[in-house]
Amino acid sequence: MKKLRITVEGKTYDVTVEVLGDTGTPIAPAPALAPAPASMPAVSAPPAQAAPAEPAPAGAADDVVSQLAGTVVSVDVTVGQSVAAGDGLLIIEAMKMNTSIIAPRAGTVTAVAVAAGAAVEEGQLLVTLA
Repeated sequence: MKKLRITVEGKTYDVTVEVLGDTGTPIAPAPALAPAPASMPAVSAPPAQAAPAEPAPAGAADDVVSQLAGTVVSVDVTVGQSVAAGDGLLIIEAMKMNTSIIAPRAGTVTAVAVAAGAAVEEGQLLVTLA
């Protein structure tokens, strides 16, 4: 049973309400949970070993591919343009959100494989850097 105070059109009423389940029977109160132990033994995972990243050789081409499906809103680079790591290459709209595609490293744009308004799929080639 729960006691509630309800106000209807400016009049206040104190009522007692019985909560029923879908079958019309009263719902039993949830059982009390046992308290958590004071301290849990620490579990140590072995340290993750990351594969060593190999630097791209100078002059190697990098294909920048789409990480999502969407529509190209704008292409902000042209063939022959130099870009720095982190520079914006183009913008893709997906699910009403614009996502900037950035250069993974410094280089020169050698190919632009998409145009504004084009639909792109995940993994599709967008830009090639050298």
